[in-house]
Amino acid sequence: MTSPEPQSPAPQPSEPESEDRVHRSVPAIAGGAMLLAIAAWIGIDAVINGEGRSPWLALAVLLLVVPLVVAFTLRPAVFVGRDRLRIRNPWRVVVVPWGRVASLRSAYSNEVLTESGAKYQLWAVPVSLRARKRAARREMRATAQARRQLGQDGGRGGAAGTRSGLGGFEAGPVSDGPVRAETDRIMDDLRALHEDRREAASAQGEVTVRWAWEILGPAAAGAVLVLILVALG
Repeated sequence: MTSPEPQSPAPQPSEPESEDRVHRSVPAIAGGAMLLAIAAWIGIDAVINGEGRSPWLALAVLLLVVPLVVAFTLRPAVFVGRDRLRIRNPWRVVVVPWGRVASLRSAYSNEVLTESGAKYQLWAVPVSLRARKRAARREMRATAQARRQLGQDGGRGGAAGTRSGLGGFEAGPVSDGPVRAETDRIMDDLRALHEDRREAASAQGEVTVRWAWEILGPAAAGAVLVLILVALG
C-alpha cells in the first residue's frame, strides 16, 4: 500500500503593489480652472455674437489657449512609487527609477538630478518663498514659547528641565521637529524614499522621456489657425 504523495503548498497570493502617491499644486489647479472658465465665457460669447471671421478666430484662439492653460495648471503632477518617480510636466512625462536619481535639489525650484547629469523640474511641487518665510516665523515663535515654558517649569523645579552641574537647568528638545513649508516636507519625504530604495533591484532601469503630443498638437494647430486668420484679415 503506497502512501499518498505530499501535496505542494498552494501558492500564496502576491502582495499587491502599493499605489503611487500623487502630488499636485492646489493653487495652480484653482487658477487653471478659473482661467478656463474665463476663456470659455469670452470664446463662446465671441462665437455666438461675433461677425465675419470673429467666430472662427475665437475658436482658433480657444484651440491655442486651452491646451496651454491645461499644460501649465491642471496637467503637472508628481507620482511617487516605491521603484520610480514619474514626473508629468507641461510638455513631457519623465519616468526616473530611484536607482538613477543622483539627488533631489531645492533652491528656487524643486528639481531631480539623474546620474547622467540631466535635470528635471518638479512643476507640481513648486517652491514658495512666502511659505518658507511663514514656516520660519512659526518655528521661531514655537521655539521661543517652548523656551519660556521651559524656563518657568525649571524655576519651579519641575520635570521639564534637568539640573546641570552649575545649578541651572539643561534645556531639552524645544519642539518635535523643525517647522517646514509643505513643499519642503514633500522633498524631505522624496529624499528619504530615495535613500531607502535606490539600491533595490526593482528600482533600477533607464530614464524614459515622452513628449506630451496631446498638448503640443492642439496648441500648434491653434497657433497655425490664428496666424492664417490674422493674415487673411
